[in-house]
Amino acid sequence: MLHRLSGFAIGVVTTTVLLTSLCAAFTALLPFIALKLLVPVPAVQRFMVRRMNWVGRCLWRWGNDLAFRLALGARRDIRFEGPRPTLDRSWLLVSNHRSWVDIPLLVDAVCPSAPFARFFLKRQLLWVPIVGQACWAFDMPFMKRHTKSEIAANPVLADDDMNATRRACERFRTQPVTVVNFVEGTRFTVAKRDAKKSPYQHLLRPKSGGLAFAVGAMGGQFAGVIDVTLAYRHTRRSPLWGFLCGDQRGMRITVVVSPLPALLLHGDYHSDAAYRMRFQAWLNGLWQAKEARIEAFLAEGTRPDS
Repeated sequence: MLHRLSGFAIGVVTTTVLLTSLCAAFTALLPFIALKLLVPVPAVQRFMVRRMNWVGRCLWRWGNDLAFRLALGARRDIRFEGPRPTLDRSWLLVSNHRSWVDIPLLVDAVCPSAPFARFFLKRQLLWVPIVGQACWAFDMPFMKRHTKSEIAANPVLADDDMNATRRACERFRTQPVTVVNFVEGTRFTVAKRDAKKSPYQHLLRPKSGGLAFAVGAMGGQFAGVIDVTLAYRHTRRSPLWGFLCGDQRGMRITVVVSPLPALLLHGDYHSDAAYRMRFQAWLNGLWQAKEARIEAFLAEGTRPDS
């Protein structure tokens, strides 16, 4: 019956389900958020966060799953390469970034077997109703993302995001987490790709500084790297609205799980040029493989029998 609806109608229904799921999960989080605020005892706060993890993993993800069935159909194309992640260890997840829906998509694809995700977010999201407060309660780090001109005028600002990363990594030491980093720094668009002179057709150039700091702070805790490639089809709608309207039923999520290279576990990214080159070479290698996966995926859609 759903396929008889127009794309706009599917978009409205999918958006309603996603927003309802978000509001229901936030309502369930409120008692834990209140206790976390009112009882500033680390052991109690850690207990509250564990309970909130359950809400995120179960209630929020269940509602999202229903929305994804509307937008993508009953069967989603999620492909794993390597062993599945486990709940008892922390993981480092890197992904390309195309749309706001990437966040629930990652949780849906990875968090059934990995710990609940923690994202590095723009500070502006802190003031978004429900979303900002929920992310704060989960101890997610908010990054200020100063411009080059602001840093040039006040060099101290360059340390703001690193300090936020440091504080977050200290909190993450007490529990298994999946630390997510959209290392492109922003959502992909063709205009951004051209303005930034990215060497890739479907990706922005990866930024390695913040990721390297997370590896330096938590590298020994990470059981491995979860490398996610989100491959969207080209449609006449924007990636977000096109997804909600059901235009992306052929999209693919590829999840590659591998060990974190030992040569990256020890080194100072900012003062050790050799280490910095090794780290950038590793990350660029991930991005080259990611570009090839997206290119191959899009080529499938141009075959006569596809």
